[in-house]
Amino acid sequence: MTSAWSRRTFLATSAVLTAAGGSALVLAAPRATAADDDPYAALRATWSALILGEGFSPTAEPFKSRLATLGAQTRQWLDTMAPANGALWPDAVYADPDPDTDAESYSFSAKMADSFIRLNTMAQAYRQQGTGLTGNTGLRDAIVTGLEHLNSQVYKAGQTRYGNWYSWQIGAPQALLDVCVLMYDALTPAQLGRYCAAVDHFVPDSAVASYTGTSTGANRVDLCRVLALRGVVGGTAAKVALARDALSPVFPLVTKGDGLYADGSFIQHTTVPYTGSYGSVMLGGLGLLFALLKGTTWEVTDPKRQVVFDAVENAWAPFLYNGLVMDSVAGRAISRGEVDDHRRGHPILASIALLGRGASTAENARWRALVKGWAQRDYYSPPLSNPSLGLTALARLKSVLDDTSLTPVPEPEGHRLFPDMARATHRRPGWAALSMADRRITYYETGNGENLRGWHTGSGMLYWWGDTFANGQYSDAFWPTVDPYRLPGTTASRKPLADGAGGDWGAALPDVNWVGGVTDKKRAAVGQYLKGLSSTLLAKKSWFFLDDTVVCLGAGIRCQDGVAVETTVDNRNLGPVGNTPFTVDGSVKPVTRPWSATLTDASWAYLGGHGGYVFPGGATVKALRENRSGRWRDINTGGSTDTVTRTYLTLWVDHGQNPADASYAYQLLPGASEQRTAARAADTGWLRVLANTDDQQGVSVPSLGLTAVNFWFGGSVGPLDADAPCSVMVTEHADGTATLCVSDPMRMRTSLTLTWNRAVASVASKPSTVTSATTGASLRLVFGDLSGTRGATQTVKVRLA
Repeated sequence: MTSAWSRRTFLATSAVLTAAGGSALVLAAPRATAADDDPYAALRATWSALILGEGFSPTAEPFKSRLATLGAQTRQWLDTMAPANGALWPDAVYADPDPDTDAESYSFSAKMADSFIRLNTMAQAYRQQGTGLTGNTGLRDAIVTGLEHLNSQVYKAGQTRYGNWYSWQIGAPQALLDVCVLMYDALTPAQLGRYCAAVDHFVPDSAVASYTGTSTGANRVDLCRVLALRGVVGGTAAKVALARDALSPVFPLVTKGDGLYADGSFIQHTTVPYTGSYGSVMLGGLGLLFALLKGTTWEVTDPKRQVVFDAVENAWAPFLYNGLVMDSVAGRAISRGEVDDHRRGHPILASIALLGRGASTAENARWRALVKGWAQRDYYSPPLSNPSLGLTALARLKSVLDDTSLTPVPEPEGHRLFPDMARATHRRPGWAALSMADRRITYYETGNGENLRGWHTGSGMLYWWGDTFANGQYSDAFWPTVDPYRLPGTTASRKPLADGAGGDWGAALPDVNWVGGVTDKKRAAVGQYLKGLSSTLLAKKSWFFLDDTVVCLGAGIRCQDGVAVETTVDNRNLGPVGNTPFTVDGSVKPVTRPWSATLTDASWAYLGGHGGYVFPGGATVKALRENRSGRWRDINTGGSTDTVTRTYLTLWVDHGQNPADASYAYQLLPGASEQRTAARAADTGWLRVLANTDDQQGVSVPSLGLTAVNFWFGGSVGPLDADAPCSVMVTEHADGTATLCVSDPMRMRTSLTLTWNRAVASVASKPSTVTSATTGASLRLVFGDLSGTRGATQTVKVRLA
């Protein structure tokens, strides 16, 4: 098939553009009738404003520089565009010689979608002021020619798709329809008709007929965006209405599979916690569609949309911190070197600001105050300097930052437990997030050649940042340089694993049930029965999240892999220089690299500017300061081949080869000073480890009035007796009351009897799951069926005798 535009003609036009200097021209008057008479013209105007941005000056920073960059990028596409059979650009060949759905075909389909995305970039440069190409007729003609080329050769009615379904149903049509809106006045009705026919072919109405497969969650929102814009471009009311109505299955809370859960979890791909990646896409897509349709015949009025509004603070806010969104809920996106946790977080902030337009006045005001706080506190990677953030998002965030009526909302304190996705967040001035896995939640997700070595990210990885320090801990080339067998907090076998071990798309699920815990929203007891990925490793792991520390216990660690098993106390990224001081029991260790030591009977350790570690009763811990090098390409086939090097300080407990019943115990004190760390170690009565066995793990902190136990099996620990597996946390308060938090992490208990051997005068409140409560010299609680509580905390309040 011949190209729609010869290379010679294109290069000649490109030369004219370059010689002209891209002078800004006045855009042609719209072909459409007035918006009052043409609802589709009004929708096109709204969409143009949504994707181009509004309310900013093209001569003010950061917009001036960003617009210049947009112009420069567009010139690059113009200079290199060379329509030919199978490609619009030489480096973006989309013709697949062996069309199927293998990895090679995925690459070809991605190049097809990328070709439309480049045209979209060019269309934005044409429409935006300050790009140097605003309204340029040569650019206009190049864009139109590009559309015609792709429509005649590949994205057309009757074409059989190959490679990745996403490229054909979401990636390409979203970009194509954006271009159709931006360039509407440069396109003939016949051209628009053919483009709409192509979209109809690849994204028929049946794509949203059932809420299954690839038509759920964020993918469903993306498909609805395609259908809505197809209706807008083609003037088809039924398409817009279908898009609106097909959003409704996204809104209700779910109890399995993809979507939002009552506890704030968000799942995509059936088994993957995805608040920070697919969840971001869903939030942004809903914000755009709500804004597009607001005030029109097709406005989204489904009352269940309030579920999404509620999720801003229930599902997204807990994983946002100082502008970043935690890697524990970003799936395979952690392997994308160009976009780190901060750069993933900023679009969520902008989406929350946009979504507020469709929410209540009170919600909008509070969300803007939240966004202002997150954005202002991002000292590591200020949002307005984020090169991957689009102009529209920049404009929204700048409007929030410039709004003097807003008082930034500070970071909250407290604990959130998300049993439906095996995640937790603990917020203090120095705080942690926890990542686990069970038979419902995958170890990790790989796919499309991404996140090839994320094997152990679900094995109890303990992420932590401080309020004013270490916010680049996982942003600064952490993932390609860290030892993937020594992720902080994890217990792992050193058995070598193949890239992508376990299978794509979250296929690998550990055959365990006991994962979860209890929380009173301030503190928590959390546990994970760990089975290693492609390994014989078994372990019981518990974390007790307290006011200034996380108490970490491990027991029953056994393995027959024939290699060493290790629990990584921490593995801190010290950056390219890596001279952060490290002290053990008051002795300063060398900053030379490599340096290693076996710390025998260590009581405490301190890493300057980060925090402290306390080992109750002393422990043998190994330490290593080393430079580690890697490439993003090593963990993502689409990543950079440049080598990056970072220095790490690693602390770990070596359980030896083929351990039979190993254990560990330590305290993590994020943000603690050396003096406070040493003082905590010296206060041997502050923490009492009541149990650390394969049957139970529990602690007591008398100064907090706290006792917490994870019962892997029924039994007695300290003052608590349980007749079945459960998680329990008891807190005595200064006012003569106490709170008991109980859960069934296994979701299997049809009955549970718990006895607290402490005199109790009366029960002040209890949930309906408590069928009997006996007070007196001890408290005996009988719970009925807990299997339907989804591992949620059951709270009982009592008055002490």
